Amino acid sequence: MSILDLFSLKNKVIVLTGGAGLYGRQLTFALAEAGATLVIASRNLEKLQKIAGEKRISGATIVCEAFDQGEEKSILTLCERVFKRFGRIDGLVNNSLARTMTGPDDTVAAWDESIRVNATGVFLMIRAFGEIMRRQQSGSVVNIGSIQGMVGPSPELYEGTNMPTPAPDYFFHKGGLINLTRYFASFYGKDNVRVNCVSPGGFFNHQPEIFVNNYNRHTMLGRMAGETDLAGAVVFLLSDASGYITAANLPVDGGYTAK
Repeated sequence: MSILDLFSLKNKVIVLTGGAGLYGRQLTFALAEAGATLVIASRNLEKLQKIAGEKRISGATIVCEAFDQGEEKSILTLCERVFKRFGRIDGLVNNSLARTMTGPDDTVAAWDESIRVNATGVFLMIRAFGEIMRRQQSGSVVNIGSIQGMVGPSPELYEGTNMPTPAPDYFFHKGGLINLTRYFASFYGKDNVRVNCVSPGGFFNHQPEIFVNNYNRHTMLGRMAGETDLAGAVVFLLSDASGYITAANLPVDGGYTAK
């Protein structure tokens, strides 16, 4: 097998949650281009179908599924449908996210809802899909974390803007996700199932110019991430090229957390 073949996702069935958002769109395109048989899943089936339609022009295999990460039954049903259709599941990318809190003074109900979807939901996803991978003795799980699970907030980035103070739930569950990754990497390691985390930094999404300038000064590369910067790391961790990598947390942040 050539080195380029090691990076290919051809003949691999990959499930990506949240396939139409800021991260999901670029991941959908990249995984399809890498040759995966791709299942993208979220609550908004219409958005997924629009994204999938763009890639089907090039002959990519993309299946759209509706599911709710906040409901265990919905997660289990998704897992069953994918396995019944394809007979195997080679990769899972946990990318879905619910933004339920607006700041530190938000309600306890908003905090509870965030934990239900973003913490409990991800745990259930790893457990359900991990069991399929354990039985087939192969697979790769990639959790999409954040640098905000690695460091505290930087209030100076928001000076001079009207952007709100970051909500605490995001820091909580993204920090926990890194160690949950290590837990399941240990738990499934004997079954040849790898579990890793990718922690993106700030992505440019038309934020105020002053914020962008403040953020850029915090990175070693002097810029925010763009529409292709996350995809390579995820493809790598799903592919055979990373076959001896598990329990890792890979910052994709332009050097933000190392500066």
